[in-house]
Amino acid sequence: MNWIAIRMLTGDAQKFYGLLFGIAFSTLLITQQLTIFVNLLERGSSGVYNVSSADVWVMDPVSRTTEVAYPMPSTALDKVRGVAGVAWAVPHIRASASVRTGSGELEGVSVVGVDDATLIGLPKGMVEGAPQVLSEPDSVIIDDVGATRMFPDESPIGQRLELNDQRAVIRGIADAIPSFTSQVTLYTKYSRALNYVPGTRNRLSFVLVGKAQDVSPEELVERIESQTGLRARTRDEFARDGVDFIIENTGIPLNFGITVALGFIVGVAIVGLTFSLFIRDNIKQFGALKAIGVTNGTIRRMVAVQAGMVGFIGYGLGVVGTVLFILGFSGNPTFKGFYIPWQVPLVSLVAIVVIIALTGWLALRSVMKTEPAAVFR
Repeated sequence: MNWIAIRMLTGDAQKFYGLLFGIAFSTLLITQQLTIFVNLLERGSSGVYNVSSADVWVMDPVSRTTEVAYPMPSTALDKVRGVAGVAWAVPHIRASASVRTGSGELEGVSVVGVDDATLIGLPKGMVEGAPQVLSEPDSVIIDDVGATRMFPDESPIGQRLELNDQRAVIRGIADAIPSFTSQVTLYTKYSRALNYVPGTRNRLSFVLVGKAQDVSPEELVERIESQTGLRARTRDEFARDGVDFIIENTGIPLNFGITVALGFIVGVAIVGLTFSLFIRDNIKQFGALKAIGVTNGTIRRMVAVQAGMVGFIGYGLGVVGTVLFILGFSGNPTFKGFYIPWQVPLVSLVAIVVIIALTGWLALRSVMKTEPAAVFR
């Protein structure tokens, strides 16, 4: 009987492909939007994960993320270094600035000052050049996405910039995770960054801390907060703070939520309407099956097989479409590092199962009400 159900479904090619389109489109829309949503949220923690060597971040109590920070006095560094369990502590500055390129164009950038001696604060990988180029006069390192945006048609190496009436020369390209805003990021030594980005009396944005082997990050956080009065967060906690800040202060969750809901509603509408038309056009066949003794339970299994077949194929096409979308835009700097978390296809699968179950149940009602004698009228 299941084979008969499949033959009935594929026999009407127009409605069969309409059902596949509805499921595939819903899967593609839900999976693609959830994928972009998750990756954008993770960009909120890019500033933390670009500094892989720091176990603990220390900041002013009112600071919230790497992008929303209140500067501290330089004495905060000595306070942190005096806490037991701190293996090392280095200064870190992050500030916004405007630079003028050699061609006279103005660009907003984020200036990151890393420790002069150890260069802790730089991204782990380099696309071109080496971290040691920061020892050369007026040297800065640009992130790879920023290099593509600022110099789309030429190499940034050797390009001269003007920051606060001072010269900066790009001598390296860092392989960095882009920020939420994909703003151009320039890395330089801490002492040089203080001159590039003048500001208030207090300039220190963060203190990056490495823990001793005999202490956990959580225990070290408690010690630093109790002894210095500053706010301390483990690496993972501070990364989560960046994600939470985007969720709480932007309309991104609402906008993507609306799009996902629309994908679900469109799926229900298209699949429900098409499936109902398919059942209506085949109501006499179902009546004939009842007339020869096929039970309602068997009819239910036949409709379930039809719905399951459409859902399985349509879901697969939608997921493949999302994979092709991510691969197709992988060369675009905006989508650098984008991936499909394994949880996203599962969420899409649950949504498709609900769509199939709901539309199948609605379509099945008319079959259950059909009398076997109706086929002979």
